[in-house]
Amino acid sequence: MSYVDGFVVAVPEANKEDYRAMAAKAAPLFKEFGATRIVECWADDVPEGTQTDFYRAVKAEEGETVVFSWIEYPSREARDAANAKMMSDPRMKEMGENMPFDGKRMIYGGFAILLDE
Repeated sequence: MSYVDGFVVAVPEANKEDYRAMAAKAAPLFKEFGATRIVECWADDVPEGTQTDFYRAVKAEEGETVVFSWIEYPSREARDAANAKMMSDPRMKEMGENMPFDGKRMIYGGFAILLDE
């Protein structure tokens, strides 16, 4: 069964196109490293909660919105191999140095799929 890496970040609304361009540049690299699908989602209907929410999770500031994304791999082993390749790839390093958001506030994790309908 597939494996998913999930991400949530706060992106300045003024950087929407820069983020989209960065994601479009990164997607072929993820696929080269073994990803089968990359999805990037710009917040459209994300309510603010009273206890917790996506905005609080990434400490979004005024003028920032939330991006929710995921990358699918054939397996955790394929994801782990892809991550190892990414860490040593100079193209990924260059992109990491020029992100249009604060990477310190990104939340992420790997997920085993329970249901895929």
